[in-house]
Amino acid sequence: MGKQQAVEKFSSLPNNIIDQLFHTTNEGIMITDDEMNISLVNTAFESMTGYRLEDVQGKSPRILQSGKQNTIFYKKMWKDIHINGSWQGEIWNKRKNGEVYPERLAIHKIVNEEGILTNYFAVFSDISHKKYIEKEIEELTLTDSLTNIMNRHTFYEQLEVLIERSKSSISEHAILFIDLDRFKQINETLGNEVGDLILLEVANRINSVVRNSDLVARHGGDEFLVTITNLDYQKEAGQFANDLNDLLNQPFHINGREIYITTSIGISFYPQDGIEVETLIQKADKAMYFAKQNGRNQYAFYFDELQNDAKRLLLLESELRKAIQQKAFVVHYQPKVSIDTQQIIGVEALVRWTNDQLGVVSPAEFIPYAEDTGLIIPLSEVILEKVCVDLADWRSRGTQHLPVSINIAALHFQQDDFMERINAIIMKYNCSPHQLELELTERTVMHDSESIVNKLIKLKHMGFKISIDDFGTGYSSLSYLNRFPLNYLKVDSSFIQQMTELKDKQAIVDSIILMAHRLHIKVIAEGAETEDQVKLLKEMGCDIIQGYYFSKPIQSSELLDFLELWEILKQERNIL
Repeated sequence: MGKQQAVEKFSSLPNNIIDQLFHTTNEGIMITDDEMNISLVNTAFESMTGYRLEDVQGKSPRILQSGKQNTIFYKKMWKDIHINGSWQGEIWNKRKNGEVYPERLAIHKIVNEEGILTNYFAVFSDISHKKYIEKEIEELTLTDSLTNIMNRHTFYEQLEVLIERSKSSISEHAILFIDLDRFKQINETLGNEVGDLILLEVANRINSVVRNSDLVARHGGDEFLVTITNLDYQKEAGQFANDLNDLLNQPFHINGREIYITTSIGISFYPQDGIEVETLIQKADKAMYFAKQNGRNQYAFYFDELQNDAKRLLLLESELRKAIQQKAFVVHYQPKVSIDTQQIIGVEALVRWTNDQLGVVSPAEFIPYAEDTGLIIPLSEVILEKVCVDLADWRSRGTQHLPVSINIAALHFQQDDFMERINAIIMKYNCSPHQLELELTERTVMHDSESIVNKLIKLKHMGFKISIDDFGTGYSSLSYLNRFPLNYLKVDSSFIQQMTELKDKQAIVDSIILMAHRLHIKVIAEGAETEDQVKLLKEMGCDIIQGYYFSKPIQSSELLDFLELWEILKQERNIL
């Protein structure tokens, strides 16, 4: 029997039988309207989630989100639903009592006879017990059943033995926490069988480059652990991680397909970062997430109190100078969304730096240091060059009007030849000032105000947009703002992230928006991360929102794809 025939046969059943089937099945069922508002749920849904129909009716299914899946996951899921009509896979959701649990979920798009979307239909089952049994079986074995390398429990035991032996010596070991980037997408698009073959090949490749004394394990899912024993220098671990990334970047040939993956690696050191197994692995895991959040396909060392170590500062200065000479920086871009049009109206350029000795270096560390040493001037010009190169690339691929905002440091802006230097760079790459927005802090523009005003006026006549960044943290003077030819005020993220909890922060944001609008200046809210923050900003009349709620900073190579998928993403973030 074909699918359409089955549907017609089911539809012909008496309503009382359909109702009985709906409410007696063991699987949870949720039906929404075409705008993703929950219309109906069954008894199993109420039992599994703790929500009754009256709790969720008319609300978005986002009420069930656990936070374990990121925007990219949901973007891919909704793309499949809109293109293929359905999606299925494993997902973590949250019950009414706050408990997070795994479920097997299938979502289907329902259209009427004219092909017009009318509803979404979701069916799910709680697989907590299945996951528990899998964990119990894993603990009873020494090796991972798929890859035939150590499982995590054996690795923990072996690392404990290694640490115990090392207590009487001066041995130093590195623990690498390895995570495959976006591996869920492979499982979802190519199937678990292909995913398993890739995991097996990853294990084989790792094994091919470690020594007999090193430890290798599958931590679970798409995560692996490696211990490099008896290091002479810590940079050996960085070099190993770099080489391993290169090795895993090589194509995987699976069932006639050529598949590429990248990895994020975190590194901790025994005994520097700890002498307990759990501590060392947690710190390597933390470093891995830092590497992932700062661009993926890289490694990062765990640093805590060592951030301010004099030895590190010396290394930071020498490596920063080299990086500027070699232009060894990457620019990521964070979209800015107009509340009125729901369109992406621009992006902010944010610099990223990975060094083979320092690992991933946070901008919060190297930007202030560059400002203190004067290196911020050549660094800023390197960033501007890279932005101009990306703008030229986007134009060649059909994206003509995507303004980019760039942070301008006070020392750079105060140079007598500032305008001549940035204009020379823009002309070199055939860019226009109309494509750029210059972001300056309050403290930058409040000094020597007459010359500052003249310079800002000239920049605006050249075609640049002018924005005051981190507004609210400096002078916030109405009399000063009235003199400046400003296009935007950016409210500092510290106010945005606290305004839903603290009434005084909310009042400050509301006042800034009202003040700016009276001066015909648009307001950008920076650092919006939650739906409540975005809703409140909309109620206040904010013009533009930037933050992780819509997108983290993304690489230039991924930005145009993100723009194409924005229509789908808007449905996920449909509160505007």
